[in-house]
Amino acid sequence: MRLRVLSSLLVLFFPACLLAAEAPSNAQKFSPPARTFRFTYNFAVKDIPAGAKQVRVWVPVPQTDQHQTVRVLAVKAPANTQMTRDPEYGNRMMYAEIQNSAPGKAEFTLEYQVTRREYSRGDYAQLQRKDQKPSVVSASMNRLVAPDILIPTDGKIKALAVDVTGSQTGTIAKAKAAYDYLFTNMRYDKTGSGWGRGDALWACDAKHGNCTDFHSPFIGMLRAEKIPARFDIGFPLPENKDKGDIAGYHCWAEFYATKTGWIPVDISEAWKAKEKEDYFFGTVDANRVQFSTGRDIMLSPKQDGPALNYFVYPYVEVDGKAYEKVDKRFSFAEVKDSE
Repeated sequence: MRLRVLSSLLVLFFPACLLAAEAPSNAQKFSPPARTFRFTYNFAVKDIPAGAKQVRVWVPVPQTDQHQTVRVLAVKAPANTQMTRDPEYGNRMMYAEIQNSAPGKAEFTLEYQVTRREYSRGDYAQLQRKDQKPSVVSASMNRLVAPDILIPTDGKIKALAVDVTGSQTGTIAKAKAAYDYLFTNMRYDKTGSGWGRGDALWACDAKHGNCTDFHSPFIGMLRAEKIPARFDIGFPLPENKDKGDIAGYHCWAEFYATKTGWIPVDISEAWKAKEKEDYFFGTVDANRVQFSTGRDIMLSPKQDGPALNYFVYPYVEVDGKAYEKVDKRFSFAEVKDSE
């Protein structure tokens, strides 16, 4: 009798165990919880003209926050350096000044160890449970509902926001409508000219571009609806490699919901990997490092030129004028647990 009871219990127990074991595989997982790596940021100011009286260099420096831990391992520079922060966003940067520079080249290298963590607020269904109408924006967030030079909040962007999000009543729902619209109507395509500046009006007309072009209209539409939104930029890490060069920057966006806080989105990465469309609304993976946030950035000390559209590459001025003869190289190497 006892054997029969035990057999019956086993029949009931094992299917339940199998279902429990299979459950995690049904939920797609697109990111490790964290990645730890060394990041090398190398650049050279080249062809410095003879007679140059002053070369000024600003370099974005990643900082530790709840999503990443950053340690500066080494700084190599041909002049004394200082760490500063921009007055509006608090972005960290390194500043160097070379007086009466010799003609030729000035080379800089910064090395970091970074642990980047997956940043997730949950999926759309989870976020929807806390959804509410956009609330009055606190004074501390006024800048994040205001326009940028290339991200207006009136005219065509306001009309698009009304058309795309106007039927939605909650912060999350409006953001998801904007996300879905851009995912559906834009394509990741870096051909021709005009892309890469994060010009929201250009992107709405061209309907293609890179990550800046996907996220600028998203930010503009949300700000037009008085939902705080911000622009984040850094570098991507290849998903299936443990070392190598990195060709260029990557950016994403965040928006603010009162009951949840900041919520990340990455529309361009979702477009490139369609199976991640739902994942990248509310989550960004660990395959990245953030260097700065914001647009129209005034540096510290203040640059002589206009505000920077965004800040991820070194900015150089020679005798008060922006100087673009800069060679750049970025690379990473995963840090193993034993190191």
